Amino acid sequence: MPYTLAAAAAALLLTAVLTGLLRALAMRWRHTCAGLLDRPAAHKAHSRPTPHLGGVAVVVGALGAASSGPWTGQMLLGPEVGTLLMAGAAVAVLGLVDDVRPLGPRARLIVETGAAGTVAYGSGLGPATGTLAVLWIVFVTNAFNLLDNSDGAMGTVAALTALGLAICAITEGRTGLALLLCALAAALIGFLLHNWHPARIFLGDCGSLFTGFVLSSAAVLLHTGLTPARTTGALLAFTLVVTADTALVLVSRHQQGRPLLLGGTDHIAHRLRLLGLTVPGTAVVLGVIAFVGTLIGLLIHHAWLPPSAVLPVAGVAALACGGMLRVPVYGSGQVGRPRRRDRRTVDSPRAAMAVDAARG
Repeated sequence: MPYTLAAAAAALLLTAVLTGLLRALAMRWRHTCAGLLDRPAAHKAHSRPTPHLGGVAVVVGALGAASSGPWTGQMLLGPEVGTLLMAGAAVAVLGLVDDVRPLGPRARLIVETGAAGTVAYGSGLGPATGTLAVLWIVFVTNAFNLLDNSDGAMGTVAALTALGLAICAITEGRTGLALLLCALAAALIGFLLHNWHPARIFLGDCGSLFTGFVLSSAAVLLHTGLTPARTTGALLAFTLVVTADTALVLVSRHQQGRPLLLGGTDHIAHRLRLLGLTVPGTAVVLGVIAFVGTLIGLLIHHAWLPPSAVLPVAGVAALACGGMLRVPVYGSGQVGRPRRRDRRTVDSPRAAMAVDAARG
């Protein structure tokens, strides 16, 4: 435990410092390398160019603290965590390339599937369960990527999820996995110091894809060997927010006849803003929901609750998403390219609609 705490402290400090440095460098080089900034567009809600390389700091902070330092000589990460580190690094590189020069969905899916397959194969899963694990890892990886659309929201949800999974790892004596998850949670907290509203830097695909991949892969490793019912219930609880957000967006766009890959301000965070919440308030609300889901996931994982305990929570989430479908989010000005996703909300719901109208 002392080594885990030391790694977490190192991850938080390293990420906080590196995030500020990367922001300064991106702003200095913004005229020579346009790919370093996430620029406003019709399908995005932020109103000024903002660096989106914060994920690099999270990756370096988490992986650096977990894989180096005086504690690693006494607490080895183990082969499964080593495989996860290499696969996660590959996904992070994919995201970084996508941030600077956008890739098509095919290239992303190939790399993500290969990385997920590496983790599933290393965990000893059979062909059927391994295939399901790969599909789930890829889905959750991209769901966290989609959740990165409002200041502080994704970082808050992911940090809480990482801490919950870390508790599972600690109670099972899987110290290497606990070390990685604690380092990731601390790195995300260090990043949030710069990403809390008003955000001075964004996570970018590098950070969001890496975070989603590590969390989903760690969850698979932790639930290997459990009954299918407990595994399904716990995984759904741990990913309650991102699953609900992705489902809401897919259903909403299908109902409106909009391309599923078209970016837009139609996520849960945007709808909460239109209902009157502030940007920090939205992050807090999503964090509270993630905390409840994580707590239920922990109780199901340890068999202190039956897997069916997730059903009432999932039902409430489904009803809430059904109500949010009534929130008008598609204005005439909300158009965009299929590749680039929406990023941040502007200062108020009224301002968001004004920006939308001006762009139309």
